[in-house]
Amino acid sequence: MNTPDKEKLNALIANIIQDNISPDSWIWLSAESNKNNKAAFNTAFVMIPRKTGKAGITVTQRQQELLAALKPGFTINYWSADRLSRVWLLIQYDSTDKDHYFNIVENLFSVAEMNEQVALYSALPLLPYPQLWVKRCMEGIRSNISTVLEAIMYDNPFPAENLEEPAWNQMVLKAFFTEKQVDHLYGLDKRANEELARILIDYAMERHSAGRTVDPMLWYLVGKFVDSKRLDDMKQGKF
Repeated sequence: MNTPDKEKLNALIANIIQDNISPDSWIWLSAESNKNNKAAFNTAFVMIPRKTGKAGITVTQRQQELLAALKPGFTINYWSADRLSRVWLLIQYDSTDKDHYFNIVENLFSVAEMNEQVALYSALPLLPYPQLWVKRCMEGIRSNISTVLEAIMYDNPFPAENLEEPAWNQMVLKAFFTEKQVDHLYGLDKRANEELARILIDYAMERHSAGRTVDPMLWYLVGKFVDSKRLDDMKQGKF
């Protein structure tokens, strides 16, 4: 994302936050965002829910359209005020020093409780130096915390834009395995691949053998990679 778009996105998120929290809360958050001090930043990140509240945010149609234009695949519908405020605070911190910025964010990941993790993973597509966060994203995919998985998987373009094929395939399989809303994964069409199709067909066979159904989205993803023999087996219920 170029600098003008980053600035527009930053301003848009700030406007949405202001529309959803009290003036006093915004004054506090804005002041904290200007400190660029590690201790103050960490404290503010933790305190945000007490300052902004945890109510769900309202996003106008126009704001949604602008957000989609600036960062395709990234949506904040159904987020809470504290989640969005934490994400915004993360992108305010001075990132000029790459190593310092990495250490600041990595420290938050290492000590974060569940809701803080949700905000951190939600922020991945907006953070500078995307390749620094690939390993963290992969670790998050291994999580058993439902809300953390959904923060990574749902309406988050980071995995599709940055994960290598094996990691992407692992995430998609886990989405099916944990019965997530697979259609909320950004980049499914673009990242569809033959190896993923093979993995998903094997998974479907296991489900079929156990007398269990699969999400119809699975067949959407494997359709163009199915050969004639496999197609005949599928038609006969043999998979």
